Amino acid sequence: MSLTPDEIDRYARHLVLRDVGGPGQQKLKRARVLVIGAGGLGAPLIQYLAAAGIGTIGIADDDTVSLSNLQRQVIHGTPDIGRPKVESATDAIGRLNPHVTVETHPIRLTPENARELIRGYDIVADGSDNFVTRYAVSDACFLEKRPLVTAALGQFDASLTTIRAHETGPDGRPNPTYRCLFPSPPPSGAIPTCAEAGVLGALAGVMGSLMAMEVIREIVGFGESLVGRLLMVDARSMRFDMFRYGWDEGNPLSGTPR
Repeated sequence: MSLTPDEIDRYARHLVLRDVGGPGQQKLKRARVLVIGAGGLGAPLIQYLAAAGIGTIGIADDDTVSLSNLQRQVIHGTPDIGRPKVESATDAIGRLNPHVTVETHPIRLTPENARELIRGYDIVADGSDNFVTRYAVSDACFLEKRPLVTAALGQFDASLTTIRAHETGPDGRPNPTYRCLFPSPPPSGAIPTCAEAGVLGALAGVMGSLMAMEVIREIVGFGESLVGRLLMVDARSMRFDMFRYGWDEGNPLSGTPR
């Protein structure tokens, strides 16, 4: 898939990167990425994926823009209040990069519909804000053999990892699933929502940008991915920590029956 003269100029700073170059940019152009959520994480994620030249971006979100979103959901603006987020995000992508195809899915992902949607894409980036969606997405990615980049926000803290649970690691053992890291969701109401507890807007920007970095890395194939590693960010102390985790043979997706 060749690049047009306009694309060569647009992506010039990628093309001169040794680890990206023309072949890497062509991989980005061929890629189909599904973004779950066009909110705090999804907003910067979508912007940087579009700017990077992802060929097709799917956006799944059933919400509309509200005034309280604008403190962190930077892909939307004041005139967008009341509009579906998928429409507002599509317009923003069009202004940023006309070479990107956008597919909108104004739905909430559930265990019943996740697999059908996910199988139409090469890689999934989950920026959802609830555990029901996170588990539905991660399970579907395992079953459909799709890589998953997933992040979560707290008030001043956040986490990010990449899941390739359908593959094996260098040691021949299965890569960990999301359920190896978080075996089961917390009880309902145990963790306050963003509306209840608040969230630092700029932290969403940091983590959404890191999600975009990880998606681009997984597509192009440079550096070391976050498979089996959990990045933890503490915005109070500006501290970044990395924790390793592995396959749990007792997980319900790829575990060994006892």
